[in-house]
Amino acid sequence: MALRTIRIQGDPVLTKVCRPIPEVTDRIRTLAEDMLETMYDAYGVGLAAPQVGILKRIVVIDIGDDNAYTLINPKIIEADGEQTGEEGCLSLPGLQGTVTRPNHVICEAYDEDMQLRQIEGEGLLARAICHELDHLDGILYKDKVEDGLYKVCLLYTSDAAD
Repeated sequence: MALRTIRIQGDPVLTKVCRPIPEVTDRIRTLAEDMLETMYDAYGVGLAAPQVGILKRIVVIDIGDDNAYTLINPKIIEADGEQTGEEGCLSLPGLQGTVTRPNHVICEAYDEDMQLRQIEGEGLLARAICHELDHLDGILYKDKVEDGLYKVCLLYTSDAAD
């Protein structure tokens, strides 16, 4: 496994529509492993392939509930309810904005064995699924921020306090 470089706002790859994955190869498995490692290293809860410069329809998500998801060619087949909350993105470091998303989604996707699965999410998982799937169509959460207002988030580490 290897850490990948996370693309930052302004990189044109983040505005492109990704291509479907016709089959899972060793390269796709390695990509998924690298994406998980990169996401964990950056303290994220989700990462989409275009965020590491790959225009393929694959995302990884782990909201800290002991389930890590690798979703290949995902699509939302059902969405209902509503939640409004703060969202951030590894490709827009230091920013947060208020976004309204469905509170409940059912996502259909292939796993790494190309078995079709359904993932049902509520709350944070629903938000993460919607956020990451938007990336696959070249949409950033900033395009959905209410009132166009962002908050700047300052990250402090224990070293910064010294």
